[in-house]
Amino acid sequence: MVTRQWATNATTLFTHSVLLVRRNIKSLNFLLLSVLSFSLIGCNQSTNMTPESTTDSVEQSSTQHTPQLTPPVAKKIPYPMTQHGHTRVDDYYWMRDDKRENPEILAHLEAENAYAKSQMAHTEAFQQVLFDEMIGRIEKDDSTVPFLQQGYWWITIYEGESEYPIYSRKKDVKDAKEEVLLNVNELAKGHDYFDIGRYSVSTNNQIMAYSSDTVGRRIYDIQFKDLVTGKLYADKLTGSNGSLIWANDNQHLFYIKRHPQTLLAYQVYRHKIGTEQSQDVLMYEEKDETFYTSISKSRDGRFIEINHTSNTTLGVSLLDASKPLGQFELLYPLVEGHEYTYENRQDWFYIYTNDNAKNFKIMKVKAQDSHDKSKWQEVLAHRENVFIEDFIVLNDYLVVEEKERGLTQIRVIELATGKTSMLPFNDPAYYATFSVNKQMDSQKLRLEYSSMTTPDMVLEYDLKTLNAKTLKQDKVIGEFDSNWYGSERVFVKARDGKEVPVSLVYRKDKFKKDGTNPLYQYAYGSYGITVDPYFSASRISLLDRGVVFAIAHVRGGQLLGRVWYEDGKMMNKMNTFNDFIDVTKGLTQLGYADKNKVYAGGGSAGGLLMGAIANMAPELYLGIGAHVPFVDVVTTMSDATIPLTTGEYGEWGNPADKEAYEYIQSYSPYDQVAKQDYPHMLVTTGLHDSQVQYFEPMKWVAKLREYKTDNNKLLFVTNMEAGHGGSSGRFRAYKERALETAFFFDLVGITK
Repeated sequence: MVTRQWATNATTLFTHSVLLVRRNIKSLNFLLLSVLSFSLIGCNQSTNMTPESTTDSVEQSSTQHTPQLTPPVAKKIPYPMTQHGHTRVDDYYWMRDDKRENPEILAHLEAENAYAKSQMAHTEAFQQVLFDEMIGRIEKDDSTVPFLQQGYWWITIYEGESEYPIYSRKKDVKDAKEEVLLNVNELAKGHDYFDIGRYSVSTNNQIMAYSSDTVGRRIYDIQFKDLVTGKLYADKLTGSNGSLIWANDNQHLFYIKRHPQTLLAYQVYRHKIGTEQSQDVLMYEEKDETFYTSISKSRDGRFIEINHTSNTTLGVSLLDASKPLGQFELLYPLVEGHEYTYENRQDWFYIYTNDNAKNFKIMKVKAQDSHDKSKWQEVLAHRENVFIEDFIVLNDYLVVEEKERGLTQIRVIELATGKTSMLPFNDPAYYATFSVNKQMDSQKLRLEYSSMTTPDMVLEYDLKTLNAKTLKQDKVIGEFDSNWYGSERVFVKARDGKEVPVSLVYRKDKFKKDGTNPLYQYAYGSYGITVDPYFSASRISLLDRGVVFAIAHVRGGQLLGRVWYEDGKMMNKMNTFNDFIDVTKGLTQLGYADKNKVYAGGGSAGGLLMGAIANMAPELYLGIGAHVPFVDVVTTMSDATIPLTTGEYGEWGNPADKEAYEYIQSYSPYDQVAKQDYPHMLVTTGLHDSQVQYFEPMKWVAKLREYKTDNNKLLFVTNMEAGHGGSSGRFRAYKERALETAFFFDLVGITK
């Protein structure tokens, strides 16, 4: 689901950048998190994360303003808002400018950038050291593991100091030469921000379609390249969400348009090569603004799919990819509360469903009978303590990714015999998920695997023998040995008795379980997103200086199944915040951390979490990093013109309902700012953010400056060329990460 979550461009056929992205930021469920660019939990190594900006905004601002030694003071213009007989007065509502052109607002943002730079000036040399460390661990010449599709091997390549990938292919014949399809470094020249959303090649291998965004608002143009002549077609499609799917006739392409105001992806169009966009045919329009719309193609290429997703309902419509002039039809009707998706094998649909199965089950049915639920046959039953996350169907095997007590298991079921096997993993906490598996007739399965001490690997399992071989493992350049680091998985009891899983990593020779180590605690905690314990090379800069890194798997995520998610959303949202606070208390009591040296970090909906804990338990945290934070929850959720708002009602509630309004207001960080001491805080945003608008953190910081009673640092950094994901390119985001790392280290007295 495209939400205020940190979503990657999790993609379909030929979006090879996702291979590197998923290894680096950990594939977080659904349409997932495209950012972590500001957060230390973020990119690992050769990432193509395509967040946004070629120049560090703090450095930019210093050329335009004299560094400030006192924080900017924002003017106040009272703006009353009344709902359910209750009036809130927002003194900083004036900071909203949907066009991003108001000179007073831009000047205030630049002044904040200049002030932040002046306050961090004494750490600039250390920031450079950290930046050099982080990018120094990256293997500069890197590539994905090639995979076979349509008679070609497809690969994504990074070269030297280049920021962007090169997409290429090689024919599946002896001595074939590599063919460059797109060199994104060339396309990005002259742009402060550049992102390839998707690319896909027609089934006859002759035309490539690709989408690009040069602003950071995730509104993409689609262009077409003749792979025989190398020339671009005249066709250019604008206003899309970046997705594109070829029909099997090599003449028609399906794409999605965004709504110009809400930015919801809501209209699916069919385009014919050689025609004007004005002639494109509207195939589907989502009129329910609580739904998100995406498109994909089945593993065997037989169907084009429209995925219908809300916070409570999931379904799919199908079109024969060889008959693009036909109409999409629902596999099964959409029913409120019913979530299903499918994989096809020959004439059978294998259906992943929560029908009387909170943690999901897998059924099968003949394709022509899919509308008759009485004919659905159980393949894998629902289990109370096992959550089915994902599955794929090959000709001979059903392979299921599931979690039991938060640990991933890969179940292999031989379809002919029903024989079941489990793939073993040995780390105490790890990340395992499907890699690219395009061949239906394959006896091989590719997985991506890492742990908090094990760099990312692509493994290939023989499904007959269950033997595995490593196709690739990321290298950490420089001094590194996995044995230097220790990882643990502990459970901390929350105030209501629930046990919250926590994944920990530290450097063994720097750690003592005596309450003396600094702690960086991270969480997300919304939309059912699971932040698995994966490897991050940039995190080593923390660990090698004695910091313990912890992921708190709080409610609102889905690590312990669907109940864990539902117990942290809507009218249970307070559990997310309480869990995080209780984990902090528990880790310090257990000796994992010095209670005076705890730093908390999170972004987007995780930034909401940071705002809530800052209000609720400021005394527990020395510092907080809140990145693209969703903090003005009542106002945003009350305004359907703000992008993505209506699709979020199932996550937070609709303030038009009095009970929901009062509950949201009780935790909304902006509304709950109080006259009290706050921790040191670093707040970041992107001017062009389409998911959490820049004015939310801008207003929040202004109100914090007015109310807080301490002399602690409050720094606000805006990337003036960025959106929700930060700077584009695989190296530039590390400038922002180095800034936050230096901010944290400065608080605990670490200077080198």
